[in-house]
Amino acid sequence: MTENPSVPGSRRDMAMHNDWWASGWEHVLPRQGFPLTMLISTASQPGFTGSLDDLLQEFFDGHWRMIGGNLDGPLTFSWPDEEWDYNEAPEGREACEADRWEKFGAMLTAAGFPVPTTVRDLSELYLTWGLTRHEETPNGTRWSMPTVLPLPGDLLPLDDELAKRLDWIRWTTRAAPFVNGLITYLVDELGEPGEVLTSLDRLSIATAHDADDVRLALAELVDAGDAQVQRGQEQADVERLETHQRFRLVMDWDHFNETRMHLSIKGDDDA
Repeated sequence: MTENPSVPGSRRDMAMHNDWWASGWEHVLPRQGFPLTMLISTASQPGFTGSLDDLLQEFFDGHWRMIGGNLDGPLTFSWPDEEWDYNEAPEGREACEADRWEKFGAMLTAAGFPVPTTVRDLSELYLTWGLTRHEETPNGTRWSMPTVLPLPGDLLPLDDELAKRLDWIRWTTRAAPFVNGLITYLVDELGEPGEVLTSLDRLSIATAHDADDVRLALAELVDAGDAQVQRGQEQADVERLETHQRFRLVMDWDHFNETRMHLSIKGDDDA
């Protein structure tokens, strides 16, 4: 899925992959990862065939400042023309940039990937990682992206701090609104029951969320150890539940409150 902000004067809309923010790649890659993903998202729209260079030419006459010029521009972890925040990074731009490159390079080398130095190099890694695909057709190159992007932690050895940060981001961007809606219903409408006999379609109506969104919320609660979903005496696979199937939702409110309080404090400290 993509979002399509209009770009005045262009022959098509720019697009951005909806899963970019939830996946956490922007916290791993150099700054050009964002505009590169936007470029590939746009190239993946129906009606476009050609190279990324062709798309750059169509939109920006071959030079896009946000991406650092063109695909052969150097990668950086900061924008050269931005004002530096010495309170956040008192070591200064050069030292901070060197440190980020050292960590980024070590991470890629440990995973057996080449360390990119240009946007074009990074686009090749996107293909290797499965963030994008292309195929040659009689009309030219066709680009595509998976609906759900591969996660950084599935491909690269993240340190504990970064892994926890990305887990938090994924939870807040993907599942949190639906978990909050479900919990609000269970607490405000049902009085925080220990268990309830229900179904996905019933919860969908009660929370005003799509059944698949409720499924995501239930899976999050189960994965976190806050709840169990049972059919009969057996644990049920949330992913395999039909929307009409009845199940017992068994809540561990003590665990939920401890866990969510801890996560909330951590999120505030990280802000």
